[in-house]
Amino acid sequence: MSYAFIVVDMLVGSFTNPDAPLYRESRKIIPVIQGLLEGARTHDFPVIYACDSFMHGDFIFKGRLKEHAIRGTDEVKVIPELMPHPQDTVLEKRRFSAFFKTDLDQTLRLWNIQTVVVMGVTTHFCVLTTALDAIAHDFACTIVEDGCCSHKEEIHRGVLNAYRHSALYPLLRVLPSEEIKKECFGD
Repeated sequence: MSYAFIVVDMLVGSFTNPDAPLYRESRKIIPVIQGLLEGARTHDFPVIYACDSFMHGDFIFKGRLKEHAIRGTDEVKVIPELMPHPQDTVLEKRRFSAFFKTDLDQTLRLWNIQTVVVMGVTTHFCVLTTALDAIAHDFACTIVEDGCCSHKEEIHRGVLNAYRHSALYPLLRVLPSEEIKKECFGD
């Protein structure tokens, strides 16, 4: 089976305020993501960073969402702990899903990918929409249970529990990183 590992929105802009709930929760998942990326690169699986990259005044900010991750600023850079390697792909996105109006679908097909493994922030928005869009584009998807988070643990758990045993199983799975490592890397 052919896998691609997608890291969603692990950006400097999300990590600037140590008092913010998302900051505290997202710091916990960095080691999990690092371990998965190391395994992916060792086994020559593609690593893709899907990064928010909005424009000032973007439509998405007309709701309660505050302007953030503005294109051309340091906010859209991947955090140093997860710095992309030269062979990795960095994908700018203007909406929640890494598939929406990007070339991700075409790229994954070029690489003959069958399953995407999704991790990052936030579970209830960008991780989930990327996972669901993977299914909509005919890719199986595994969400890394301990490799994603929301600003509140109960939101993160609620979303994962809603999809853990959904009708989409086994096309959409929620698994801990240790099970993913065994399946993908034989660890």
